[in-house]
Amino acid sequence: MFQYKRIAVKVGSSVLTRSDGTLNVTRMSALVDQIADLRCNGVVVVLISSGAVASGRSEIKPDRKIDAVSARQLYSTVGQAKLINRYYELFREHNLSCGQVLTMKDNFGTRRNYLNQRHCMNVMLENGVIPIVNENDAVSVTELMFTDNDELSGLIAAMMSMDALVILTNVDGIYDGDPSSPDSKVIREITDAGQNASSYVQTVKSQFGRGGMLTKCSIARKVADEGIAVVIANGMRDNILTDVLKKDASVVCTRFRPSPKSVSNVKKWISHSEGFAKGEVIVNDGARDALLQPKATSVLFIGVTGITGDFEKDDILRIIDSSGRQIGVGCAGFNSEEARKRIGKHSDKPVIHYDYLYLD
Repeated sequence: MFQYKRIAVKVGSSVLTRSDGTLNVTRMSALVDQIADLRCNGVVVVLISSGAVASGRSEIKPDRKIDAVSARQLYSTVGQAKLINRYYELFREHNLSCGQVLTMKDNFGTRRNYLNQRHCMNVMLENGVIPIVNENDAVSVTELMFTDNDELSGLIAAMMSMDALVILTNVDGIYDGDPSSPDSKVIREITDAGQNASSYVQTVKSQFGRGGMLTKCSIARKVADEGIAVVIANGMRDNILTDVLKKDASVVCTRFRPSPKSVSNVKKWISHSEGFAKGEVIVNDGARDALLQPKATSVLFIGVTGITGDFEKDDILRIIDSSGRQIGVGCAGFNSEEARKRIGKHSDKPVIHYDYLYLD
């Protein structure tokens, strides 16, 4: 009946809340009904849910004006309690258990923390518990926050080796023009990286969310390149989640066709870890050309012209060509002190092994 067995579902604040910020319980109930239907048909589901800050804002009215960071922390603490409690009650009506997973961007920065998160969620799934994931806004600080929950959903889909990521928003998908124009149509399928849908995307953000369609498009393309199908659909439509996942689905939405090549779990982690890079490896033109060839190639010291930053073995590094353009990221095979000693020399071990390398 359904074409995928493991899915991540991201639902935005625009779907979960009304214009005044209060939770749209009717919409939440419909979403839970659909997830319960998927579970009954053997589909594994992880839910990435926004809505905590918006929900808290409708509940708390500060006596005095507070700064944006303090307000976000305050609203999220109250709103997250409301949100997870409502999910708990709704899933219980279907005899299903759910659990709260609050995370931060920093938790994806090291392989150890990344694997610990994955283990936690796998244990939940193995025991029939539906993980409900959200950013821990109460303790996240601005410079270390996710762009929005679209970015988080991409990380979760890759980390949990999902077959598909469904992003539910308040429009039918990515349009080929201004969505408000009667001449604009939804782009039904994006087949490869060469199809630049971002050129059509409007930069308007939702009232309560941090992101927008441009972020969704960027994250969707990256996740699809890792072999995971992505669907952007209208979460305001009845039965949208189950409808888009049916094998004969004809519902209007935007689908990103997944790359046929497989990507290892390690490379999936590395591909999303650019923001945690501790340094850079600058390579000459010969090394750049070798890396961009179809044949698997490591970053060899003989082709390295410079190294910046202070890092330890296994830290994330950016790979930069002679023109200053980033061509990939990878895990360091040496600490920065040892790596600098080997610049331009033949070495039996590469600065970044191919197994721990992700090219842009």
